[in-house]
Amino acid sequence: MSYKAIYTYAWDLAEAGIDRAIDEFRGLGLDTVTIAGSYHAGKFLRPHGKTGKVYFPEDGTIYFNADPTRYGAIKPVANTALGHGDVLRELTEAGSMQVNVWLVLLHNTHLGMAHPEAVVRNAFGDPYYYNLCPSAPAARAYATGLAKDVTESYPVAGISMEAPGFTPYAHGYHHEFALLRTNAWLENLLGLCFCDHCVAGAARAGIDAARLKAQVATDIASYLDSDLDFPPDMAEAFWRADITANGDLRRYLDFRNDVVTTLVAEIRAAVRSDAIVAVIPSVARPTAGAWYEGSDLKALADTCGIVEACFYEPSAERVAADLFDIQRRLRGSGRLRAILRPSFPDLATKGEFLDSIARLRAGGIDEFAFYNWGHLRRSNLAWIGEALGARA
Repeated sequence: MSYKAIYTYAWDLAEAGIDRAIDEFRGLGLDTVTIAGSYHAGKFLRPHGKTGKVYFPEDGTIYFNADPTRYGAIKPVANTALGHGDVLRELTEAGSMQVNVWLVLLHNTHLGMAHPEAVVRNAFGDPYYYNLCPSAPAARAYATGLAKDVTESYPVAGISMEAPGFTPYAHGYHHEFALLRTNAWLENLLGLCFCDHCVAGAARAGIDAARLKAQVATDIASYLDSDLDFPPDMAEAFWRADITANGDLRRYLDFRNDVVTTLVAEIRAAVRSDAIVAVIPSVARPTAGAWYEGSDLKALADTCGIVEACFYEPSAERVAADLFDIQRRLRGSGRLRAILRPSFPDLATKGEFLDSIARLRAGGIDEFAFYNWGHLRRSNLAWIGEALGARA
């Protein structure tokens, strides 16, 4: 399957009309539409929106008609803002482009609020409602059901799965706020999940997770009770030292990788057999930070076949460096796709964007996706056409 894709949302397609949108995409040299099938909340500026320039999607809803029999305790919530239309169905029936579905799996505040028993909890037991925990059986069943449902109910070419793991502590939650400077050491400790499911699973793996949980809580509380602000370089060094010196912490992070890898394996086994499955491994930049979220790049590539990495960097030089590192970690496993944003805050000039594409191609990448149709100015969209050898 050739993959020259544009990421997009159902509301932008519904507003523009499927046929007009497809004509635009094909004019840019694209062959695939990667449409959000499940998504969280946001506040989006739409440069070429017709009915408005700022859009607030419904939090944690899906954009296809779900079969409730494919789910357990946690069931998807249907989007209502678009009425009773089925944009995904219209898109697949148009037939002139491949359709790939982008699924945001466990980053879902709406479902987290409704199912607090299945969310990530820190060392103090505080719930992180924005992240269903991949160790929780109900959350795993939901993620698997979602992927199975959309691939069996619609003739889509495949899925790209985002957020299959542990979302970091800082991830832009509404009015995320603190009256002290945070740092990598503090945020990494705060982001560790010690819910009952994780603690029990780690204990079965021979890790003293209860002791680790108590130690992490003590370290965080001591820091918050002090008058210190760790400098960024020291905080990073302290975190690395903790991983090196604390065997239980290192093993706990490895355990998290196993949790996510086995979930992705369950999804791959459950979806339609001819559907392509790709995983977007991380919200971190660079992608090397994926390990913290439970994403072992090589293991994921071995499991589902494709890693679709976000090269969200501000220069071609940094894109090339990230590519080198990702390929070093993959060690030849699977295929690697690249997602780029041809615009501020990443590749803000056409020259940097085209150079990034050239460097990725020179590194063996031939599958590309671009984020996001509704967010990009038309002048930036034209860069995609130039990169792919078409003129919009």
